[in-house]
Amino acid sequence: MSRVCDITGKKVQVGNNVSHAKNRTRRKFYPNLQKKRFYIPEEDKWITLKVATSTLRTINKNGISAVLKKARENGNILV
Repeated sequence: MSRVCDITGKKVQVGNNVSHAKNRTRRKFYPNLQKKRFYIPEEDKWITLKVATSTLRTINKNGISAVLKKARENGNILV
């Protein structure tokens, strides 16, 4: 599977390693993705999502139902 957050769509970014001598080599910045199960009381079921830790903070703040609703409106999630 690809390294993409299921809710926000965060994915791998590319950049450079820069040495002290200013030599540049390509590198990747990976999102901090975690596999997590969430319980949705409205649907009375559990879902497993691969989400970034920053997204987990948003879910803890706003609730899973509100975050999923907003993600569906933005077209990031198809569940």
